[in-house]
Amino acid sequence: MKYNVKITGVGDIALDFLTENMLIIFNDNAPAELAELSVLHEIGDLAEDVQVGDLVDICGKEYMVTAVGDEVNHTLAKMGHCSLKFDGSDTPQLPGTLHLQGEGNPEIIIGKHITII
Repeated sequence: MKYNVKITGVGDIALDFLTENMLIIFNDNAPAELAELSVLHEIGDLAEDVQVGDLVDICGKEYMVTAVGDEVNHTLAKMGHCSLKFDGSDTPQLPGTLHLQGEGNPEIIIGKHITII
């Protein structure tokens, strides 16, 4: 297991991004202006870099990593932050974006986990 954190909160407009097949995640100590945009989670350790082919489980729903932006591993390790894009792209749009492939968008439930294997 590379990463495993429990969801602790959902910012006021965080789930609005699902209309664009995207979520932003952050440690739950994020500044208020970022917290309102984010799915917040407990602080966790990134044991290994995220790579194409890894599995990301969000509240029990699995997705395969199809592309990893250049900054994803750095920001995930330091701030628990990255943008999750549910589009299956094999080319990162932005340095902080993790692209995922799977069926539909996840249902975000406080107390459930985000796990990367």
